[in-house]
Amino acid sequence: MKMYFVYSVSNVWGNNPKSTEIDGNIYLDNITRILDRLLDGYDNRLRPGFGGPVTEVKTDIFVTSFGPVSDVEMEYTMDVFFRQTWIDERLKFEGPIEILRLNNLMVSKIWTPDTFFRNGKRSISHNMTTPNKLFRIMQNGTILYTMRLTINAECPMRLMNFPMDGHACPLKFGSYAYPMSEIVYTWKKGPLFSVEVPEESSSLLQYDLIGQTVSSERLKSNTGEYVIMTVHFHLQRKMGFFLIQTYIPCIMTVILAQVSFWINKESVPARTVFGITTVLTMTTLSISARHSLPKVSYATAMDWFIAVCFAFVFSALIEFAAVNYFSTLQANRELRKVAAIKAAQEAAEAGRSDGESSSDASSMLKKRMNSTTHFERPAEVFPNPPVNAQAFLQQGSAVPSNNLLTGTSIIDKYSRILFPLSFGAFNLVYWIVYLTKDTMEMTRDSV
Repeated sequence: MKMYFVYSVSNVWGNNPKSTEIDGNIYLDNITRILDRLLDGYDNRLRPGFGGPVTEVKTDIFVTSFGPVSDVEMEYTMDVFFRQTWIDERLKFEGPIEILRLNNLMVSKIWTPDTFFRNGKRSISHNMTTPNKLFRIMQNGTILYTMRLTINAECPMRLMNFPMDGHACPLKFGSYAYPMSEIVYTWKKGPLFSVEVPEESSSLLQYDLIGQTVSSERLKSNTGEYVIMTVHFHLQRKMGFFLIQTYIPCIMTVILAQVSFWINKESVPARTVFGITTVLTMTTLSISARHSLPKVSYATAMDWFIAVCFAFVFSALIEFAAVNYFSTLQANRELRKVAAIKAAQEAAEAGRSDGESSSDASSMLKKRMNSTTHFERPAEVFPNPPVNAQAFLQQGSAVPSNNLLTGTSIIDKYSRILFPLSFGAFNLVYWIVYLTKDTMEMTRDSV
């Protein structure tokens, strides 16, 4: 009697290996019969509720990796878990288990939504080591279908504010063949939590992912009216790279060009080297700045900045040309005055000594004034022509003194003040306008 009791308890708790094996086989047989019964007479060519109510497909997206973003190609790449849920009453079952967790082999035997990405360029479904698909059936016929995808999608960009720009890169998907009279898409977790992007999933170098928004819209075409689900990923460009590579070198080049205003105007080689070198440097910077951009037909914010910097550098070179021209013009004018005075003195002395008539003196004076032998080549005859003819006469020398034309040109004096003030005012207006515009666009996109 005692032994029988022990044997009965052992049977109840399943300690008998034979009993466990039998129960396991019965359980597996039940699941197999459930699956066979589900697929018995099932036609995967027909959507759930065919000819009746609309099939509702609930979706949500979990982003595992976002990036990179290509400005030249205007596209972005991301890895996602794309989840779809719908109800197929033909797959209801009753049994010892609430959820049937099945592998990807079951997917090909039942109906699944024909979802496609409208703005996708290239999409990859991962198949290593097996197709990365999750498939589950609940007792009430609810289906959960998850795929791991790598999506390369188009991202239209307006680069007017580059590199202080922000973009909203969309991901659009919907049914390829079924209009909204047969299939509608909705967000499973609502508009705020249907797209999850963990902070560690972003692998962006030039952008910050500041958020995402979801929406849905209707699209009419020749084949019907479709529901389009849209996710916008909001990106903000980082300025560090462009400050180091373009903005700071441009500012330093403009400052270097304005240093030439403080160099003596007689130092022609030094000031010429300053002007030509800075112009060539700005040309190189403008060419290299365009390499990271597509060939757009409009000017970006960086293009405007480089163009204004180039104008300042080129104006500095033109300023020196103006200084040199007016200095030479002034020197020639002074030489003519000196030559005229000397001719008058010589004519007067010759008239007194030789007793020539006043008419002869006048003719000699005119002849002397019309002569150009004294100032045909002022740079060789008078290396530093005098500013004041009276000072020249007081010295009693035929060659002007070297320090009479030294000093600062009035053009240089004004340029030392006007050029830095103009460039500073330009920078103030530039950064205020574009940074304010960028903030306003970010606020508008987030709304």
